[in-house]
Amino acid sequence: MSSYKPPLDDIRFALFDVLGSEANFARLGFADANRELVDAVIDEAARFSETVLAPLNRIGDEVGCKFDPATGDVSVPPGFKQAFDQFVEGGWTGLTNDPEFGGQGMPAALGGVLTEMVDSANLAWGNFPMLSHGAVKALETYGEDWQKEVFLKPLVAGTWTGTMCLTEPHCGTDLGLLKTRAIPNADDGSYAITGTKIFITAGEHDMSGNIVHLVLAKLPDAPAGAKGISLFVTPKFKVARDGSIGERNAVRCGSIEHKMGIHGSATCVMNFDGAQGYLVGEPHKGLQAMFVMMNSARLGVGVQGLGLSERAYQNALRYSRERLQSRSLSGPKAPDKPADPIIVHPDVRRMLLTQKALVEGGRLLSLHAYSLLDAAEHEADAGAREHADTLVGFLTPISKACLTEWSIESTYNAMQCFGGHGYIHEYGMEQYARDARITTIYEGTTGIQALDLIGRKTAASQGAGLKLFLGMVEAFAKQHEGDPALAEFIAPLRAKAAEWGKLTIETLQRAASNPDELGAASHDYLFYSGYVVLAYWWARSVATADASSRPQAFKDAKRETARFYFARILPRTLLHKAAIEAGAASLMAMPAEHFGE
Repeated sequence: MSSYKPPLDDIRFALFDVLGSEANFARLGFADANRELVDAVIDEAARFSETVLAPLNRIGDEVGCKFDPATGDVSVPPGFKQAFDQFVEGGWTGLTNDPEFGGQGMPAALGGVLTEMVDSANLAWGNFPMLSHGAVKALETYGEDWQKEVFLKPLVAGTWTGTMCLTEPHCGTDLGLLKTRAIPNADDGSYAITGTKIFITAGEHDMSGNIVHLVLAKLPDAPAGAKGISLFVTPKFKVARDGSIGERNAVRCGSIEHKMGIHGSATCVMNFDGAQGYLVGEPHKGLQAMFVMMNSARLGVGVQGLGLSERAYQNALRYSRERLQSRSLSGPKAPDKPADPIIVHPDVRRMLLTQKALVEGGRLLSLHAYSLLDAAEHEADAGAREHADTLVGFLTPISKACLTEWSIESTYNAMQCFGGHGYIHEYGMEQYARDARITTIYEGTTGIQALDLIGRKTAASQGAGLKLFLGMVEAFAKQHEGDPALAEFIAPLRAKAAEWGKLTIETLQRAASNPDELGAASHDYLFYSGYVVLAYWWARSVATADASSRPQAFKDAKRETARFYFARILPRTLLHKAAIEAGAASLMAMPAEHFGE
């Protein structure tokens, strides 16, 4: 049976020791986010995740959501609603939201900690509040005053939940092809929304009193393509401008998907049949508002990958310490037992150290991104806000894609540690492998993240975000220049940073004469970038641990894991560099018909 124990020591090390969040919170004006309160919040989030959510994880997978075709209603697995009621009662839905609308105004970085623990405990359950958070951000940024008053307060309170309705049966990444239409209603300034949306997470369920759908649609006079998309808030039950609740709106769930994983999360086909909706933001500017939701969700999905990796690692480590199998190649390590625990074997250690290195380094990548969200909103200086916004934009596709793809690797390694027991249902590892698969797909596939990084976030911006991150690397290297305890990390980190900049320039130069070069390099450029980013965080982890008052065993573990990372994982960049430099010809030369029938 799988178990989960929130890794509080490492979470606090990342948040407070490495990132210095206590001082950052104070500087950014989070007056209530002192160390005592933040520690209390983390402890309570850990208790809720471990004792309430984690026991429901298997139930959610086995029972799943149920759809009633006669009514269009969806019921969640047993215990899910009761857990959500506790979550709402505890004020967790409004942890990082604006106090003006009933939130607690805590930092986004603290919200990132909560999200990791929730997703480690029960990823499918965690999908329900995640989409609400994105809806809140979109309405905060683009909603009219009455929309904020009417919709934000119940969303923040958790009595209502939110969704993001983009995808259609014929239209996924290319939203310019969408067919959903919005026709103005003459009497009240609302619109009649008609169309079908698919893959809508939490589109229908029985956990809240109303569901607020944010829907992309086109007005009658819309320009062609993506420039003609508008955004509409369309609730399950009609809501008037004064906040009064009316009859059931003309939106129904047509079915739920039967999926590989996350069975406890309702993935719905939603049919809008002249449903009443209200325009959010300006006409034909819906993508701007939707990307507020999308970027929030992309960081959140990255944390989902991190959470799954953490839980899989914990269970693989426990099993590797308990499972007896063969003797160590260098002689018995448990001579009083019939065999040694499998953790003595080099290949098992390779798998465990890979998981540990990717999880602990990935946690810093994720929390740094959330900290930049805080800075982008609350820094006093406009230049500092722009700096943080540019950097988090650059890191978002890296965080989303790498943390989720690494969750595939980590859950795979966990299954391998368990051997045959990893493949059967009893031990829970196969569920994590199935659940992890979706994280690389929804909110933009890994390929989309790769194109976003090399295209919009690098080529289109002249490498603005990359330059900022390389500046961080160089500042850290200069700070510790000449320190013999860090020399083994500083020199290779500096070399990789220089190579990253050179590789970027060369790739963009090739793309100037052949645009296919960007797409051809994108996948490998993404992972090259991710591995260099993690090398920076591992070097900083060692420097921070050495200077801390933490136990020597903790410091040693950080240094040993960093050495493993630099010796055995960072060299993956060599493969990615070679693939980038190979260019587009080997990918694009073969005619489509030569692929086969």
